[in-house]
Amino acid sequence: MTFRLAFRQLEGFVESVFALMGVDLQVPSYTQICRRQAGLKVPLGVSERLKKGEAIHLVVDSSGLKVYGKCEWKIRKHGWSKRRTWRKIHLGVDENTGEITAQVLTDNKTDDAAVLVDLVVDTFNAGIDINKVGTDGAYDHYDCWDMLMGVEIDPIIPPCENAVFQLDKDGLLTDHPRNRALEIIEEGGQETNRKGWKIQSGYHRRSKSENAFFRWKTILGEKMYAREFGNQKTEAGIKAAVLNKFIQIAAPMSVKVA
Repeated sequence: MTFRLAFRQLEGFVESVFALMGVDLQVPSYTQICRRQAGLKVPLGVSERLKKGEAIHLVVDSSGLKVYGKCEWKIRKHGWSKRRTWRKIHLGVDENTGEITAQVLTDNKTDDAAVLVDLVVDTFNAGIDINKVGTDGAYDHYDCWDMLMGVEIDPIIPPCENAVFQLDKDGLLTDHPRNRALEIIEEGGQETNRKGWKIQSGYHRRSKSENAFFRWKTILGEKMYAREFGNQKTEAGIKAAVLNKFIQIAAPMSVKVA
């Protein structure tokens, strides 16, 4: 994935590497690689320090990946192609280390909020505990808030600008974290105190998820090479594992000297 090779080129590349190493192994043909890709299970390779460490602040977001279609010049010149489509990659990222703890690939019609529970569950299944989840306003659904509260995770989700308070059957405010966020915002007005809520809640840490997408598209490209959806899921898993490996072996260490 790092070298962005098609399967035909990958077959020849591996044969050359084996020849240089003097390894007498048979390389699968590109058709075999394509068939086997869909059923390949790829672990994310999350570091042991996350599994054995304290509960993390998980930041979540999604971004689009191109699948096939002509270049951007063709779109500007002749408009959108009927064959053009894209996928959405949803990532759960540890805001401290930048490691990807969970990833889900969906079609472009899937709502971001519908995937949040999968990212949280997959992070738990990887042996990582979570104490906070930060998202953008696309996840401002009571299903997301309630799911996080149900597993004792502090939700950091910005209420939408036209949000209203949740009331009980008697017309009184409920003790819901979304109501508490709205109260903080309403104290100084939507325009002036929304920034204050973001600072107070640590919402700005969510930008770490955007850094993960920047690394993904800079290093691995912004398009997918596989055509079948099952193969694309495997491709996304491999790319996420590659980025985690890069972070674990090549991330700079900052040390305070004065």
